[in-house]
Amino acid sequence: MKAMILAAGLGKRMRPLTDHCPKPLLPVAGKPLIVHHLERLREAGIHEVVINVSYRAEQIIEALGDGDAYRLRIHWSRETTPLETGGGIQQALPLLGEAPFLLVNGDVWCAAIPGPQALQGDDLAHLVLVENPPHHTNGDFGLVEGRVNQTSTERLTYSGISVIHPALLAGQPQGAFALAPLLRAAIDNQRVSGERYTGPWVDVGTPERLAALESQLQG
Repeated sequence: MKAMILAAGLGKRMRPLTDHCPKPLLPVAGKPLIVHHLERLREAGIHEVVINVSYRAEQIIEALGDGDAYRLRIHWSRETTPLETGGGIQQALPLLGEAPFLLVNGDVWCAAIPGPQALQGDDLAHLVLVENPPHHTNGDFGLVEGRVNQTSTERLTYSGISVIHPALLAGQPQGAFALAPLLRAAIDNQRVSGERYTGPWVDVGTPERLAALESQLQG
């Protein structure tokens, strides 16, 4: 299975840290955040990773190269302007192929790596869900017996990690568009499974949460 790391965002919530450094290269525990992802993916047996880049793309490409230093192969999907999550994946599909792939938001800290077997039958996605953090108390989705829904009273937060079947994006035009509406449509059609992950997870979206993660890891 290949993996895709989403790394094309502008990092606006991270300013001023991202004024001169793209968010994926911000250091955590002595190495860039995105390097932690690459190391986890390699340990899980994933050898090919697609990374989409836009803001300060050359800095990221120069830092990571072809992936040889991490014992995997990196394929770059360059966006002249950010294409949002859905558009970024759509542009990268020729690099990802026709098989299900692991999708990882570049700004989360999490060790969860579901395998391709997580997709069952004609499912289009498998979502890793976590307990709601203080900054997102209402959550995103419900989870009942391994199936994701939008109706449960108890809701969990999407971790930013999932297994996606390329068919989820079938028929979508090139250009910028969000992934969330496609996921919600697939959920309503009962084609999305999920799991509750109870291990460490951080949405590293602000300087404060980055500092808190750094403190946690040093402790």
